[in-house]
Amino acid sequence: MARKSTAFVVASWVLVVLCAGFIFFMSSNTDTGLNDDLGLFSLVFQDLKALQAQLLGPGVDVVSSIAHFCEYAVFGALLANALRCHMPLRRACLVAVACASLYGVSDEFHQLFVPGRMCDPMDWLVDTAGAALGSGLAYLQLRRRRREGEERLGKEPLPKR
Repeated sequence: MARKSTAFVVASWVLVVLCAGFIFFMSSNTDTGLNDDLGLFSLVFQDLKALQAQLLGPGVDVVSSIAHFCEYAVFGALLANALRCHMPLRRACLVAVACASLYGVSDEFHQLFVPGRMCDPMDWLVDTAGAALGSGLAYLQLRRRRREGEERLGKEPLPKR
């Protein structure tokens, strides 16, 4: 495990905190808030809802699930990146999924107190799946980058695991 600079570690954790804050912010808004009060977010949300209604009918909501999945995919990747500064990459990626999943539980609990929102265990599963994908992609990318760096330095590449 190569030592990372303090600036890299701090920046990595700042990105994790910002992403967690964004997830909390989005969970604090109802459909009404997303429709009217959030500028660019509202425009994108309205366009996605209209497209969804055209393609799937008015009673179907996949936009919410896709949003949860994407938020947590980014969150899982950012967590894996930050945690690798403190532990081996494989463990960092597993811990990232666990932490993101627990944050998903707290996010669903938080939504119990937001008017117009509800706690949905299926959203938690989608959150966890997104975090697993994000962490897995981070693992593949970071491992590939580490191998390339070792090859450039003339070191023997790590064995495949």
